[in-house]
Amino acid sequence: MAILVGVGALLLILIVLWDGFETIILPRRVTRQVRLTWLFYRVTWTPWSAVARRIRDGNQRENLASYFGPLSLLMLLGVWAVGLIVGFAMLYWALGTHLAVSYGTATFGTDLYLSGTTFFTLGLGDVAPRTTLTRLVVLIESGLGFGFLALIISYLPALTGAFSRREVNVSLLDEQAGSPPTALELLRRHSTEDQPTAVYQFLRDWERWAAELMESHLSYPVLAYFRSQHENQSWVAALTMVLDLCSLVMVGIDSVPSEAARLTFAMARHAAVDLTQVFNVPPRKPEPNRLPPADLPQLRAELAAAGVSLREETAVDLQLAELRQMYEPYMNALANHLLVSLPPWIPASEKSDNWQTTAWEE
Repeated sequence: MAILVGVGALLLILIVLWDGFETIILPRRVTRQVRLTWLFYRVTWTPWSAVARRIRDGNQRENLASYFGPLSLLMLLGVWAVGLIVGFAMLYWALGTHLAVSYGTATFGTDLYLSGTTFFTLGLGDVAPRTTLTRLVVLIESGLGFGFLALIISYLPALTGAFSRREVNVSLLDEQAGSPPTALELLRRHSTEDQPTAVYQFLRDWERWAAELMESHLSYPVLAYFRSQHENQSWVAALTMVLDLCSLVMVGIDSVPSEAARLTFAMARHAAVDLTQVFNVPPRKPEPNRLPPADLPQLRAELAAAGVSLREETAVDLQLAELRQMYEPYMNALANHLLVSLPPWIPASEKSDNWQTTAWEE
């Protein structure tokens, strides 16, 4: 029995350490699905999102969902700490509980207590190891406790920095493309004499943003659960809007150079596809259709009113549908998983942006 418990303890410790290494240190996507962090988020997000879906009020639903990201991070750190403490306690027990205690008789509870105080480097001294091997294990656990604290100290600033860089551009979309952001509104607000240059620069900036989004969210998937400041803003909506804009420019807007649109589309779609694989959510078409054929004349009319011409050809409509099929199912899968909404193709009329509203307005 002691051998089996010792082997189980070593396996538990190795599983937790390897999971922490893959989650915090390894700077690439982990393709293996069955892992501790993946199981943790599957077990916690499923009931949390189920409760949120039952809330009809959008603001309350968003508030509940917004707590999950930070809380899940703290809970995950707690799971790792508990796993290591229990693992080392099992190891002490398997070694025979050779402990000197200042009270009563040593039991598994004493092993658990020693493991906890050693891991958090308290050094109370009321329980002490008596054999060389046990002292060695205590020394190893103490070192892991210091290392665990160091990882947390380095992990949290990295997450905060990546989140801030993501949200700066998401917030900028409020004034550039409306709330929620749409490609039509962005082209409308950039309908000036210098429109080609402005849209070209926008696409180049968002190509880099999509690359940073993919790299940060593949390395730290928990960032996907961190919400934006407003219900009608999200990184999913921003990425979708960028793909919509690229699609329009690529198929039929001659006034804007298409090369930047092709490069940005490739980067943004790459991010969308890889992130659906991270969360193991299969692509699914949006229902209802975000841009049914009957809405294409209105889209052209809205663009024409803004001084932007979208060619009226059957081939253009077919190419636009093909491009949408390349990314909309993936973005819809991410939106459903994370409880956010995809932006419309045609924005609602007379809708105020977030910067135009305050909590004191009646």
